[in-house]
Amino acid sequence: MPLFTTTRSTPIHDSFKVEQVRGMFDLPRVPVEKLAFTAELPDLSEDWTIGAIVGPSGSGKSTLARAAYGAAVHQPAEWSADQAVIDAFAGLPIKRVARLLTAVGLGTPLAWLRPYHVLSGGEKFRCELARALANEQSGLVVLDEFTSVVDRTVAKCASAALARLVRQWQRPRFVAVTCHYDILEWLAPDWHLDMATGRLARGGLQRKPIRLEVRRCPQSVWPLFARHHYLSGGLSRAATCYIALWDNRPVAFCAALAALGHRGRKRISRLVTLPDYQGLGIGMRLAERVCEDQTARGFRISIATSHPAIIAYCRTSPKWRPLGIKRLGGTRQIVEGRNVSGSTGRGVASFEWRCEQGASAP
Repeated sequence: MPLFTTTRSTPIHDSFKVEQVRGMFDLPRVPVEKLAFTAELPDLSEDWTIGAIVGPSGSGKSTLARAAYGAAVHQPAEWSADQAVIDAFAGLPIKRVARLLTAVGLGTPLAWLRPYHVLSGGEKFRCELARALANEQSGLVVLDEFTSVVDRTVAKCASAALARLVRQWQRPRFVAVTCHYDILEWLAPDWHLDMATGRLARGGLQRKPIRLEVRRCPQSVWPLFARHHYLSGGLSRAATCYIALWDNRPVAFCAALAALGHRGRKRISRLVTLPDYQGLGIGMRLAERVCEDQTARGFRISIATSHPAIIAYCRTSPKWRPLGIKRLGGTRQIVEGRNVSGSTGRGVASFEWRCEQGASAP
């Protein structure tokens, strides 16, 4: 395990006020202030995926990270003032960029189309995180000031989303450099160095599981979620609505609607997770609770979606059975003399919920 020692040198320029401060506090008259930092860090040849360097401001976190990891420390670049953030990932295919943005918790496609400067602080942080991961060259990304500019709810959710992504994709390794200790149990690093004590601890901290309360809700709840859905903000008056609460706070919404022309069948027509809570799998947990409830009521239920994250999840989950892919979307339907809008012109994949053992289904 290598021992890193680095020195930060800061020139002190003489002035009248500098001399006054020296006299007030009996400080030495030196032309350069030098601070030395020494700490042990796991070697890159060791088996680890996520690390963290934590400590109060001025404890040497950034100085040590640059000495240990050099070019792997992410250097933020300017974002275009008028281009969509999705265009900042040149050279990457759109499906990979969409998966990356969704995986770090920016799963609202409308946000991908906006310029960086109009996004919220949490959305900006997730964009920068995605770009850091996309631009890595050495298999290691080090992000300084990790979660320093976002509120603590976003910080925790984004940390958990990042940990999930890095461990699933197994690349790149990631080191967070931060003054916030509250993200450690959410990031669950394989090791973390506390610069306040100089102690290196190994092993991820155990985070309490996210406990959701799912309940039926009135349609009046929908406006809280409508603008975050990638389709129109409309909601059928016949929809059955559900909400997921986390610590009594609304975090996700799901609506189920009868599949016109197919007796005994329903489909998930709306599924939205609020931006601050994206990347944790909350949306699909809610959807599956809705499917369980509707199945118990005697319905078969499906979902048709163009969202890459939902498609990727359903394809690999034994709980969902693929029904098919319509690359040009569905055709416009006429049911009982009424035109029913569908997915015309928008490629979708459809999946059916596999009835739980013992559940009734027509």
